[in-house]
Amino acid sequence: MRKTLLAPALIALALAASPANALYEGLQCVPFARALTGVTIFGDAHTWWNQAEGKYQRGNTPKVGAVMAFVPHGNMRLGHVAAVRKIVDRRTLLISHANWSTIDGIRGHIEEDVRVIDVSEGNDWSRVRVWYTPNSVLGGNEWPLHGFIYPEKSRKEKEARAALASVLAKTPPSRPSATPAVIEATKPKPAPVRIAAAAPPKSAGFTLSNGLLAELDKAAKKEAKRARKS
Repeated sequence: MRKTLLAPALIALALAASPANALYEGLQCVPFARALTGVTIFGDAHTWWNQAEGKYQRGNTPKVGAVMAFVPHGNMRLGHVAAVRKIVDRRTLLISHANWSTIDGIRGHIEEDVRVIDVSEGNDWSRVRVWYTPNSVLGGNEWPLHGFIYPEKSRKEKEARAALASVLAKTPPSRPSATPAVIEATKPKPAPVRIAAAAPPKSAGFTLSNGLLAELDKAAKKEAKRARKS
């Protein structure tokens, strides 16, 4: 078993940050990652890494807009895929993904600004820890990764919004609310501490800003309405 060489100070800083939003959409991780990244692979998440061979470049270096592919582990028997949103530093990423946290007793949430920490011995992103919204902490489990699947071209924000709106329009109407289900602190607290410098380098590719999820939900309803009329 690999040893975890994450410095205590690094862990302390990581624990101080949290995802920006979590919205229930009844969505699985696969269509969400496909919409945001443009990586056109179908089937269960655990099959993506092998399916990508010969079709997309793969590697162990995170890049904005790439798919992070998880190896099935523990109760996560079907694997998991997420979209890399921002590189904070060599051990820290922000991702967006769906159907990870159980919030209010249900799965299927879309979560953005989710912090992921590389805890591999060689900083090769083979094992990670992922922020868990219900507990407002960095999860204690270490999750093995296949690596990263790189799209031929990084999907721009407008493309990602349109693709995700289309997916949500086809999702069964089981969404109880478009209100972000963020675990709020009981008292005001200072802005999240980031591991990166105060002004991290800007990165290309899509972004999911505050309010975007509600906007996508509204766009999905309009598209579904147009589909019913056609």
